[in-house]
Amino acid sequence: MLAQWESPHAKRSHDEAGVLRALIAGHALRPHFQPIVQLADGEVWAHEALIRTPPGCPWRNPDELFAAAARTGLGVELELECVRRALAGWSQHGGRGRLFLNLSARALVAVLAQRDLESLMTVTEAARVAPEGLVVELTEHEHVRDVDTLMAAVTRLRRHKVGIALDDFGDGRSSLRLWSELKPEFVKVDKYFTREIATHPEKVQTLRALLQISQTFGSALVAEGIESGNDLLVLRDLGVRFGQGWALGRPAPEPVAAPPAEALAVIRSRDVAIIPERRRPPQQRASTHTLMREIEPLPPSVTCEAVFALFNAHPDFHAVALVEHERPVGLIGRVGFIARYAQPFFRDLYGRKPSLQFANPTPKTVDLHAQVDELTAVLTSQDQRYLSEGIVITEHGRYRGLASGEDLVRAVTEARIEAARHANPLTLLPGNIPITQHIERLLAAGRDFVACYADLNHFKPFNDLYGYWRGDEMILMAARCLSAQADPQRDFLGHVGGDDFVILFQSEDWQARCRRAVADFNAAARELYDDQARAAGGVMAEDRHGVERFHPLTTLSIGAARMCGCAHKAADAANLAARAKRAAKARNVDLLVLDEAPDC
Repeated sequence: MLAQWESPHAKRSHDEAGVLRALIAGHALRPHFQPIVQLADGEVWAHEALIRTPPGCPWRNPDELFAAAARTGLGVELELECVRRALAGWSQHGGRGRLFLNLSARALVAVLAQRDLESLMTVTEAARVAPEGLVVELTEHEHVRDVDTLMAAVTRLRRHKVGIALDDFGDGRSSLRLWSELKPEFVKVDKYFTREIATHPEKVQTLRALLQISQTFGSALVAEGIESGNDLLVLRDLGVRFGQGWALGRPAPEPVAAPPAEALAVIRSRDVAIIPERRRPPQQRASTHTLMREIEPLPPSVTCEAVFALFNAHPDFHAVALVEHERPVGLIGRVGFIARYAQPFFRDLYGRKPSLQFANPTPKTVDLHAQVDELTAVLTSQDQRYLSEGIVITEHGRYRGLASGEDLVRAVTEARIEAARHANPLTLLPGNIPITQHIERLLAAGRDFVACYADLNHFKPFNDLYGYWRGDEMILMAARCLSAQADPQRDFLGHVGGDDFVILFQSEDWQARCRRAVADFNAAARELYDDQARAAGGVMAEDRHGVERFHPLTTLSIGAARMCGCAHKAADAANLAARAKRAAKARNVDLLVLDEAPDC
């Protein structure tokens, strides 16, 4: 019988069904087991059962095998045989922990329809595998149409204390619905979202969102496809509970007791991952709803007397819009109109005439859903009448209300300040908030680290003499030199503002890195001066007190504070680093190390 599927001509003869039946009847499929590891401590917590084809099989891998089963209508039979082989192998090798068994949602429903669930549990008992040690990993769940029937099957499984997992979870609507309705104990995140997560901030955001959903639904996440130590460290520090992938162990004929030593070293290290973040956060919406005042508009035919009466009755109205067929056709600013109305004979001449002739026919308009960039364009436009008249807020061209110029300036300014706290707009490096958050993560992990504060010496005279554009070039150069010496997987570089930078080192050779950054910057900074200044070793310029004197060429100083990982607050580390920086500048040295630390 086995000779049928061993024949190289079997597949070409289109007798796929016969070959598959022989393969199933001969129990020729071979189970393999891949570890699922707890990322908090490195313990092998479970294994996933996978299937491999025997030598000489016409289907070289499981994908080809299951494709043939789908073509011949033997998919369910093949899946159940894989389950039986996995249980037998697990029992034979005395597997410990939980066993994840792959079963398509369609196969599970079919098993229920055939009333074969109890017989499957009988196989489990025969294999001496406790049902509570099993997790059915639902595959192809995105194709489920009859959720109620699947729910019934899952309910019967849970009566036997079998756990449920969703496999290869993505962001499809059906999968999210199933997650909500099935409430699986485990959700396996597709490798697309975990592979190279150490360098993809958008994947970090996705994982964080999935972690929040998992807390809502009471599920634990299993990150699949972990293939590098850097990804493993990031996933551990994000709080993902379980991991699976080649870095943690490849599928093997027998279960393993521990992951590879390299993976275990990463998991148990006290290093804190550098979580990749977007360098430039999305512009926050300057909430137009909060800016907008719902001031009733007037028709274009309204008289000047009526407009004056409106302003007189409402001292807080800065302007009024003239609207026709819901579209703004003019804007009358309070200050300018009242000044004109107070002129001699104006009331007699124009009081009963339409006010449209005294309105601004092209006022600044902003859509109700405008973002900061659009509002900034208003502030930088040549027409500055919005400062007194304000702006008209529309939705799809229809009038909705008004906003004052003062409120507009305040909203844009606050949004810019908040954005700069997250990322510096010049260097795009993380700003104050991400710096503080990373210090807090280091302290929470009890990790020893070094907080360095870098600053430019004699930068103001250079900036005053050569202009801000050349000053920006020098700051960017400092960012490049510091970034080149920071290990992107271990060291965090942030830009506080101006010419101040913070580096949080976990690298053991941090002193050598600092000295290389200083040397590289000092050499490059010389080239930004003209020949005369380089020859003189500096420039004549006014100091902070307005006194002209000689200033040496700009150099870089770094103050460093060793932190034992037990500081009470992030501010302690920042303050110590700042104190070290001031001492380095005062002593005119490249690198000064402050060994003081808060009481532990």
